[in-house]
Amino acid sequence: MNILVVVNRREDWRLEVDGVSVVAAQDYVTDPAYSDVANTRVFNLCRSYRYQSLGYYVSLLATARGHKPIPSVTAIQDMKSQAMARLVSDDLDDRIQQCLAHTPSDRLALHVYFGRTPAARYERLTRELFNLFQAPFLRAQFQRNGDGEWTLQSVRPLPAGEIPDAHRDLVTEAARRYFSRGRFRTRRRSPPRCALAILWNPAERDRPSNDRALERFERAAERLGMETERITRDDYARLAEFDALFIRETTSVTHHTYRFARRAEAEGLVVMDDPPSIERCTNKVYLAELLDRHDVPTPRTLIVSSARVKRIIPELGLPVVLKQPDSSFSQGVVKADDEETLRAAVGRLLDRSDLVVAQEFIATPFDWRIGVLDRTPLYACKYYMARRHWQVIDRSGARANSGRSECLRVEDAPPAVVRTALRAANLVGDGFYGVDLKQRGRRCCVIEVNDNPSIDAGVEDAVLKGELYRRVMEVFLERVERRRLGTAR
Repeated sequence: MNILVVVNRREDWRLEVDGVSVVAAQDYVTDPAYSDVANTRVFNLCRSYRYQSLGYYVSLLATARGHKPIPSVTAIQDMKSQAMARLVSDDLDDRIQQCLAHTPSDRLALHVYFGRTPAARYERLTRELFNLFQAPFLRAQFQRNGDGEWTLQSVRPLPAGEIPDAHRDLVTEAARRYFSRGRFRTRRRSPPRCALAILWNPAERDRPSNDRALERFERAAERLGMETERITRDDYARLAEFDALFIRETTSVTHHTYRFARRAEAEGLVVMDDPPSIERCTNKVYLAELLDRHDVPTPRTLIVSSARVKRIIPELGLPVVLKQPDSSFSQGVVKADDEETLRAAVGRLLDRSDLVVAQEFIATPFDWRIGVLDRTPLYACKYYMARRHWQVIDRSGARANSGRSECLRVEDAPPAVVRTALRAANLVGDGFYGVDLKQRGRRCCVIEVNDNPSIDAGVEDAVLKGELYRRVMEVFLERVERRRLGTAR
């Protein structure tokens, strides 16, 4: 990857870092030769990013040229916003209070160089600031209020020419370390067709993909000329290095996975699953309303508030299933067999959310899962109930137990099941979904639509094997290439 450091004057860059080309901002903006340079990352270190300044145009034109600037125009606007500073201060409040607790003065200015800072005790905080405000060099101002609490007052870019001489060795080391990582390293082989980041958490217990499945995704991508790299939540600042993001970690709108999806989308990456899909699939209240409005069959459903608890038994009967709106992997889902259990369970769930989903209980030996990718069915699985339990996963004991699974060709699944799954998934979007359904007799109904569905080696790939992974990677590659041509849907 080509690395361009853009400054107002070449002499503003006084660091010795191998593999970095230094360009004057005027040259970058006006010389047509820079328009045709591919596979390039632009580090904009101009003195000012104010609207329509030279620094602003460097990031704006870099985006138009596909050069992936840091900071992006979005990041520039974020740094100008006091509302964003307040939001970040709230989001990082625990880290701010912890890191600044023993600061003797009531005001503090931190210089941030690619996430590093001269005072090591503050580096956990400065790394997170760099993740959120992606500019190479930052100046963050903090102030302690009358209650002894610290707040972030402002975040501003720090021009390269204003780096104190005492910080130069640290800045050089931070720049060398940053530019020597991952995709910034020079490679002799031909450039990949696209670079895909796979977000995962190796410590997650119920990961959407096991190790063998992740390896098969990587091999499938390699055969298509794609480059992959597994990243974790600590790599937030690196998203713009890639062309696409594949989330293989359990998602939630209150989780870093959602922030990754939003940042990746803002940076122009192809994202699966995208932020709207995460928003829609991770809330069962939304899904219940969406499916009902479009006449997609579901179990009889009631959205319950504290004022509607008395309606559950008359409308749905017993037993009844209660669902926390953001439940996943069978957690936050309760079956109530009697009125006493029902009232206790509803009370617990309403303590966490103002609304709860109640559904009639439909007993079946297994649930269908239809995997849908890009509005096309990809796989069909039967997930059998755990032994002596009403769910696929039994978490009532010290260890979770799962029922067996059976994968079929999509053509061998009941047509009504596949059609219903497609209707439901297509209401959510054109991403990658797992639609869970129950079938009893001629009745077929949707239980839920999952974003980021499970793909485990030996389970969902039992029929298609390597072809399943290839199809997923082909969708990423096709979307990246369409986006480069300006024909993205």
